[in-house]
Amino acid sequence: MLTAVHGQCPYCGSALETAVDTTGGDQDYYEDCQTCCAPVYITIRVNMEGELLSVELRREDDS
Repeated sequence: MLTAVHGQCPYCGSALETAVDTTGGDQDYYEDCQTCCAPVYITIRVNMEGELLSVELRREDDS
């Protein structure tokens, strides 16, 4: 199941929106900001039922 995730780019502060598949369990990946193209490190945590627990957006050099 895809879940919409909203946050702010840690570089330029613009709104960041992506969709994650919560059935895949916890995820860590990079996605470029749609505004400034900087690589944002995204950490997704889900529970055993596939419900989204937390989303963290960090700068590449903070990972």
